[in-house]
Amino acid sequence: MIDIRKPETSSRNLNVIKKYSIKLTQQAQDDLEQIYYYIADDTINNAANFVLQLEKKIYSLEAFPDRNPLIPENEFFGTDYLHLIHKKYRIVYRIVEKSVYILRIFHGAKLLNL
Repeated sequence: MIDIRKPETSSRNLNVIKKYSIKLTQQAQDDLEQIYYYIADDTINNAANFVLQLEKKIYSLEAFPDRNPLIPENEFFGTDYLHLIHKKYRIVYRIVEKSVYILRIFHGAKLLNL
């Protein structure tokens, strides 16, 4: 897994906001790449902008990642994964101590495949 870290912009609020490190699994990185290429078939600028928006959503999980709902599939998988929705895409992740592991990023019309 790759550990991606957003540069600190302010140290004022570090005592107030819980900070989690964000880690993308290889599958999540592959998902981002596939999303980029799918949109880039239409226009490269839209693809780049959309992936940047997804990454911004992912980094928003540095603070309070438990604010999002559990995924309905937990009942079938026996897991406790959460998800964040961005437009028609789902970002599925889990929290382990002070780390957020991004597991999958996929179109909401598709079934979750772990």
